[in-house]
Amino acid sequence: MAVQEQDQAVESGGDRRGVHYKWIALSNTTLGILMVTINQSILLISLPDLFRGINLNPLVPSNTSYFLWVFMGFMLVTAVLVVSLGRVGDIYGRVRMYNLGFAVFTAFSILLSVTWLTGSAGALWIIIMRVFQGLGGALLFANSTAILTDAFPENERGKAMGINGIAAVSGSFLGLMLGGVLAPIEWRLVFLVSVPFGVFGTIWAYLKLKDNGIRVPAKIDWIGNALFAIGLIAMLTGIVYSLLPYGGHPTGWTNPWVLTGVFGGIAVLILFSWVETKVAAPMFRLGLFKIRAFTAGNVAGLLGALGRGGIQFMLIIWLQGIWLPQHGKSFAETPLWAGISMVPLTIGFAFVGPVAGWLSDRLGARLLATTGLGVSTVSFLLLELLPINFQYVWFALLIFLFAVGMGLFFSPNQASVMNSLPPDQRGAGAGMLNTFQNSATVLSMGLFFTIVTLGLAARLPSQLYRGLVQAGVSPSAAHLVASEPPIGSLFSAFLGYNPVKELLGPTGALQHMSAKQVAYITGRSFFPHLIEQPFASGLHLAFLFAAIATIVAVVASALRGKRYFHSAPDHAGAEAPVDVLTDEMMEMPISTDGVATEA
Repeated sequence: MAVQEQDQAVESGGDRRGVHYKWIALSNTTLGILMVTINQSILLISLPDLFRGINLNPLVPSNTSYFLWVFMGFMLVTAVLVVSLGRVGDIYGRVRMYNLGFAVFTAFSILLSVTWLTGSAGALWIIIMRVFQGLGGALLFANSTAILTDAFPENERGKAMGINGIAAVSGSFLGLMLGGVLAPIEWRLVFLVSVPFGVFGTIWAYLKLKDNGIRVPAKIDWIGNALFAIGLIAMLTGIVYSLLPYGGHPTGWTNPWVLTGVFGGIAVLILFSWVETKVAAPMFRLGLFKIRAFTAGNVAGLLGALGRGGIQFMLIIWLQGIWLPQHGKSFAETPLWAGISMVPLTIGFAFVGPVAGWLSDRLGARLLATTGLGVSTVSFLLLELLPINFQYVWFALLIFLFAVGMGLFFSPNQASVMNSLPPDQRGAGAGMLNTFQNSATVLSMGLFFTIVTLGLAARLPSQLYRGLVQAGVSPSAAHLVASEPPIGSLFSAFLGYNPVKELLGPTGALQHMSAKQVAYITGRSFFPHLIEQPFASGLHLAFLFAAIATIVAVVASALRGKRYFHSAPDHAGAEAPVDVLTDEMMEMPISTDGVATEA
């Protein structure tokens, strides 16, 4: 009886560590997530200064892979490792793994900030250090949601997830602005800025966080971990390299290695699913997918991320490559101003996220999450109607509306998924939720870049050739530039480089033109005017794809059923087979005795 009362106290968030412990857990995990998400986005703005600092041109074809891995490596590592590290947290202690994540992240932030190498060696050093920094980020991501679920009672988890979610979204845009401010001063500061917070967070977490969850000793599923990592790495790497042109095609989807990576990775993941049904202590219990709230929440989260993941980058390219130069900003200034222009996105989520979480604790997740996805769908369709050279007030209102929709969806969906999990599977379950969302974000970027690039490839070469010849560029140089893959123009605009300078520079054409001609074709309006219509056709297809993906997510969210809660009355209950627990969960009415319930 004493053990049962203690476990119920732990589930209620009011254990012997005191009623204030849940706020300690929330504030520390919020700091951790904020630090990681700032570091995910800070490089978006800092890449030009970083590559100048190591004397490497990222737009030279031989260096493009360095650019992709510096840009995407951190995201790939966190996507691949969160499930495995969440399961390790279930076995050995979530707080222990979370503390390790803070320390690892901080250590490799220091190593990144002292980079002394240049050229290819410098790029390789940064990529390797970012990979290990991503390991620390994965440890934080994998265990923070489970720690919050352990610390808060069922009727407060939505609020906690909402506040924590503010850090995830706000960090993305704080990173854009911090990168714009710090990188021009000294590019190493973009890594060093995390160190004081990392040191403080590591010490604070070590002293204050305690394991509140149920741990069941188990062996590590080495085969499952290996298959999952190989499959996901192969698939996501293939998607990343699909962004590069191949064999005269504007994208890499005809590259045999890309196709082998994507489809081979999917095949390995199917094999992983089969293996997990055969091993004694699986990395992830597939029986959890019998829980309707868990499955529907993950599917909705994956499709929501598929719709929104690439859109954010398309909006940034839209701002940097077209709108901001047309409104007086130099290409070098556009990354910072793009971050500032996207502030309504942060405000919308920051305002709605906690409120939606608080409401979901009282009303359940289905209505709020489904409504939020519907609002996001409407925002995508309205963005379709926005002209390329828009009035900013309408752009701000539409991205604010999009953020309101995502705010309504995010924390209720997170809380719904976490409430449905058995206590001993919360780390792995949170890892699976993050993996679906992170992987869908990478896939979304690949798909959206492909859609926009194909749209550009159909119309940009002819417009670029005519525009350059009319501006005084020789036909041979104009033909050479117009034949370049359009992804180079997107990358240069994304990095804050002047696309025309980057394209014409190697041809030597600028040296044979008058200063007036050079000023005109490298000015703020020439390239945006040429690219706006070809870009618009691809962008509209991207918005349409996002709307369709989000509509399917609406259906998945609506099918999650009523409110599900899972809690175990004792340690034996926590170790009960998942298929038994989930069968009970689907049948049982509301209960207050601490067992699986449907409300």
